[in-house]
Amino acid sequence: MRLTIDTETDTYEQAIAAVQAAYGLRPAVPDAWRDAPAVDPRPGPQDLADDALPGGWTDQLLFRVIAALVPGARAVLRRVTELGGTASYDDVQRYFAGHPSTPIVPSTIGGTLTSVKALQRRFGPAGVGPLLQRDERARRYHIDDGLVVGLQRAFALADVRRDLLRDGSSGSAA
Repeated sequence: MRLTIDTETDTYEQAIAAVQAAYGLRPAVPDAWRDAPAVDPRPGPQDLADDALPGGWTDQLLFRVIAALVPGARAVLRRVTELGGTASYDDVQRYFAGHPSTPIVPSTIGGTLTSVKALQRRFGPAGVGPLLQRDERARRYHIDDGLVVGLQRAFALADVRRDLLRDGSSGSAA
């Protein structure tokens, strides 16, 4: 990105607001600046915390994964999050088998979830364990307790900013 500030015509406030906008911050635009860049007043990923969660995750990184997931995988991840981070395979399969907005054939849920792992590699911290863990022996999905709260915040943003999501669906399981 290239930013040009004309010291002959731009005020100090205009220059600061332009720099803030360039970095994705919400600048306080002076009233005198008629041609100020448009700022979207809706919340965005930059409004999520960037404090470290377990494994080096942040709310912003979790949102990036959620936003890039296919709607079915996003809905399953949301459902496991809503259940406190642990759900049996059978419960998830039953829930989505007849779901009104995101039906998933039980035999295809595993394939639907392969994108979670792929996107974790793309957006997640290096060297961390799976975001959505699968215990084949116990037939359970699990998300670490420390990440459930971050996912809840990321899904809350997904609910109000569907335009930032792949296919425009928040994966709402309601």
